[in-house]
Amino acid sequence: MQDQTFTDDFRTQFDLLMRLRRDVRRFRTDAIDEAVLTRCLDAFRLAPSVGLSEPWRVIRVESEAARAAALENFQTANAQALDGYSGEKAHLYSQLKLSGMQEAPVQLAVFCDDATDKGQGLGAGTMPEMRRYSVVSAVTLFWLTLRAEGLGLGWVSILDPDRLARDLNVSDDWRLIGYFCVGQPEEFSDTPELERVGWESRHDTLPIEVR
Repeated sequence: MQDQTFTDDFRTQFDLLMRLRRDVRRFRTDAIDEAVLTRCLDAFRLAPSVGLSEPWRVIRVESEAARAAALENFQTANAQALDGYSGEKAHLYSQLKLSGMQEAPVQLAVFCDDATDKGQGLGAGTMPEMRRYSVVSAVTLFWLTLRAEGLGLGWVSILDPDRLARDLNVSDDWRLIGYFCVGQPEEFSDTPELERVGWESRHDTLPIEVR
């Protein structure tokens, strides 16, 4: 394949795509076209993985029982997290919407198979966590592809990963990377919601140290 040179317009659009990626928590309940979802999930197969191990394991959470268990898991962890704040920060935290689990039409639990034989251990001997980083890379490509299709993703990290793994009856060798809500956002923004509500702000520039 010849070297691919991208146009200025492409680079501008790609920059916009990254700016509009955003972690979504407010979803419409409209169903997602399965063909579109499949195209987005195919982005996993384009992701880099250490030793070509492809350690990602994707569970589509659809049953009423599985979704109820995941939601209860989040609600319990969220209440515990709230207890860790006080004063104005606790009040602000209590007002945050931190998951779209009650609205998002598609919900996925993505795991890393730490014991996979694929890749024959190449690149993971000294840094076995590279398998998990590989899954995160795949999720990032999936996230961008969803946004390019007019969809959004919300990454739910406020939950007990071991409890979720038990509830979903997955292998003991799998480690949760994230619980993901997917659907059509109520709105798009180039500013993180946490920044808009005053929880935290972004750095204006990337801090880089030199040794």
